[in-house]
Amino acid sequence: MMPFSDKDIYEAVKNQLPTASSYVSSHGGGITLLGTKDGTVYIELIGTCHGCAMSLMTTKMVVQRELRRLIHPELNVVNVDGTPDNVLPADVYKEAEAESLKPEKVKEGLIDKIKNLF
Repeated sequence: MMPFSDKDIYEAVKNQLPTASSYVSSHGGGITLLGTKDGTVYIELIGTCHGCAMSLMTTKMVVQRELRRLIHPELNVVNVDGTPDNVLPADVYKEAEAESLKPEKVKEGLIDKIKNLF
């Protein structure tokens, strides 16, 4: 059981996400903090990391591992990517506006270029 409220976890993640997102930023991506619920942090990978085949590995082996080290060892991180297994609960704790941690210049990936054609 997580000894912190959803709000406490949200604030801690918001403060520590720049440290945890350095790897993602180095690849031209970014992380949007969507909310927290019951010890689970919901994020969205953006930029070149959005839709990448390695996004699950990045979420678990990089972002989750770093947030567990910095905040609490039982913290879980879910990348809300549109799949049925990774959805944002309706009652998640979040601020009025989601916090984005975008690199100064997000590289445009192939999928983004294709989307812009339509």
